[in-house]
Amino acid sequence: MIAPAPAWATDLNDETIDAARAAIGAPLTDARVRVGEVQLFVHRDGLVPALTALRDTAGLEYQQLMEIAGVDYPERPERFDVVYNLLSVTRNHRIQVHVATDEDHPIPTVTGLWPVAGWLEREVYDLYGVLFEGNQDLRRILTDYGFRGHPLRKDFPMTGYSEVRYSEEEKRVVYEPVKLAQDFRTFDFLSPWEGAEYQLPGDEKAAAGAMLPQEKGAQTPLKADAIVKAGQAESPAQAPKASSEPYAKATAEGTADTGAGKDSAKAEPKPATSDVNPGKGGQNQ
Repeated sequence: MIAPAPAWATDLNDETIDAARAAIGAPLTDARVRVGEVQLFVHRDGLVPALTALRDTAGLEYQQLMEIAGVDYPERPERFDVVYNLLSVTRNHRIQVHVATDEDHPIPTVTGLWPVAGWLEREVYDLYGVLFEGNQDLRRILTDYGFRGHPLRKDFPMTGYSEVRYSEEEKRVVYEPVKLAQDFRTFDFLSPWEGAEYQLPGDEKAAAGAMLPQEKGAQTPLKADAIVKAGQAESPAQAPKASSEPYAKATAEGTADTGAGKDSAKAEPKPATSDVNPGKGGQNQ
């Protein structure tokens, strides 16, 4: 059986780099092989001609744009890398094209080469704030309307700038600045069996009243002879008010009420035998 596409072969990397250098020319600033994949670094001004050459040149033929990803390096002057992942269906080979930019200089759009790039560029813009010149619909696509900031930047706070909740007074969803209590940031690495020098929340309950555990079966530091069994002091035993108290009745007049074995005053007499039917007509008459 002949395979529909050539098998994956890493030996295509070297000839791919040579063919890419010849096809792209000056806009190609660097080319390397890392973790088995070819990485091409292209200047943003020559991005569209470079990707056109990679798509249309014989021997390269990277027909499909699979993904556009963003990477943030805050320490660099051009902090963002926009990575184009291309696939050659005829050669069964993938490459990555890296373009560096910052917050102010836009990257030319590639929607003229691959229409799917419109949505992918919107994702990079939404999450990183990278601008794409020529994209006719550069709007946020993953975050909500009115979202401030770009959440995948390294300097974006983990808690964000605002929080969303439903206001019962205004009958709508409102945005408010994030207000988080910082008490949870105080950590205690002492073992609870070694004993802490401070009082934990809830310890005051053990010293009050009958010194009961917090729950039945819960561990307690008290001595065995000083512990009152849970439930004794809380629910004192009481004598039943009537024989039928579970049913909230004051008297019991028959077995239908108490099941004591006596017939009720309204009970009908039973037949002498189980085969006799006292009704009118029928074969038992």
